This record gives sequence, C-alpha cells and structure tokens, in this order.
Amino acid sequence: MTNEASDNNPEESSACFALSKNDSYVMSASGGKVSLFNMMTFKVMTTFMAPPPAATFLAFHPQDNNIIAIGMEDSSIQIYNVRIDEVKIKLKGHQKKITGLAFSQSLNALISSGADAQLCMWSIDGWDKKKARFIQPPAGRVGPLVGETKVQFHNDQQHLLVVHETQLTIYDGKLECLRSWSPRDTLSAPISNAVYSCDGLLVYAGFCDGAVGVFESDSLRLRSRIAPSSYIASSAPSSGLVYPIVIAAHPSESNQIALGMTDGTVHMAEPSDVELKWGGPMPALENGTALQSISSNPSLSNQASDAPSR
Repeated sequence: MTNEASDNNPEESSACFALSKNDSYVMSASGGKVSLFNMMTFKVMTTFMAPPPAATFLAFHPQDNNIIAIGMEDSSIQIYNVRIDEVKIKLKGHQKKITGLAFSQSLNALISSGADAQLCMWSIDGWDKKKARFIQPPAGRVGPLVGETKVQFHNDQQHLLVVHETQLTIYDGKLECLRSWSPRDTLSAPISNAVYSCDGLLVYAGFCDGAVGVFESDSLRLRSRIAPSSYIASSAPSSGLVYPIVIAAHPSESNQIALGMTDGTVHMAEPSDVELKWGGPMPALENGTALQSISSNPSLSNQASDAPSR
C-alpha cells in the first residue's frame, strides 16, 4: 500500500493514518491525496483531497466508517463522507495546522488540537463549536505557547490527555484543566509524545533527550524514568540525538510499549520481570532497575541495561 507523495521534500510532509473501528480500513496520507485502503485486500479503494492544503491528521467517526475528520495544513477540519465523495462541512477555529483529533462517543464530541496550542470542542451532531481553549504556559514561562499539540481520550471517554512539548495535561469533558505536569526538575528535555496505557492507569511520555517517563494517569506523578542508555546503544550513529518521536501502548499488556525513534528504529520495552510493574520493587542492577528492550535494528536486539526508577 503506497501513498501519493507530494512534490515537496518528503521529510517536510505530514504523514498520518488512522484505522477504522473494525480495523477493516486504513486511511493514510503523506503530503499528497488521502488514500483509503481495504485491509482485507490491501488495495486502494479511493483517493481524495488533493493538496494544497495537505492533510495533517486523520480520524474515523466512532459510529460511521464513512465519515472521516481530516485535519488540514491550512488549520481547517474537513468532515468528509467517503460514500458520497463529498465534504459535509469545513470547521474553522484554529490558527495553525491541525496536529490532533480525538472523538468521544460519551461526550458526543470531536476534540481538535493544533500547532497554535489551542483546543476546540465540536458537537458531532451539528458540528458546531462548543468551546475553545488555549493551553496555558507553565509557571515561569512568558508568552503564548506554539507548537504541535496532541490529544487522546482516556478509556472512560471523559478525560482528555493533552500533550505539548512543555507539559502533560489532563482535561475534563468541559475542557477544564484538572492537573498538569511540566518537565522542570526531574526531566528537563521537551516532551516529544505521550499516550495512555491500554488500561488507562498509566501515561507513557517520551522526551527529546531519549528518556521515557512513566506517570500515574490520575495524578501525573512520575513513577519511573527509563534512561536512554537502557535501550539506545552507545554505538548508535552520532549524526543527531535519537529519541522516541511516537509511543504506542500495547492493546492488552499495560506495561508494554513500542517506541518509534527519530532514526527509524522501533523498540519494544517492558520491565525485565513481566510479573512486576513500572516503578515497583524490581531486581537491583548497578545503576538502577532492569528494562527489557527489543529493537527493530538487529544489532541492538535483546539489549538490557539501566533504567533508574523514581
């Protein structure tokens, strides 16, 4: 399955994809047209939305696979009906490109986030904007925030995890801030990405220095810190700092995560003793606790080292 590429530098294009609720379809774009693929046959069903503007984020409607929310580079959100090949409505409220979309059936709402560090809540029924809110800068930081902002709903469909390089924040269904955490003392590098664990009890966050933080989702208390040296080989190329740019939580093992790295490798990580959990009383090593990491790069496979726990 191959996306249509744009004429621009591929590294400058926003790559995005989304799986339908029943995993039968995948929607994907890499700076060109949006493609809809059949996962049973691995063939393209249709292409649409020729740029400009290019698609930057994609999300299937939770109840109708024919309805797709498409975040655009021009800051708009297109609500597209695949069956009739038509844009139902264009939502406008952001000032920069769309970087995140999340549906909540419980709230009957779509939450959007953008590179303007703003959150918008849209009603699924009539697609009217119910609320908008800018993320507040952490204490001591002056001026409005900018930069990519990601959103993910908790399993309860009521609590929203908002990820910005300056903070992790939990919002309620009315976009009221419940708690926030900023990298100041323990972890000082900017946040690169974060996700809920499959059971919703943990939040895994990647940092631009290669570290990974494991937080309790209800309090955002840091339970454990995975040091870069525990899964990144010291012999890795020195062309640039390697860090997790995306994190995926295992769908049924709450203590297992996949780390997609800036150098193209993927690490699967879990506590070395699967009976124990992150931040628990693990067997002591010289520099901390044990981590088991399996990399997509054969030269890095089955490496285990220090992962200091906090």
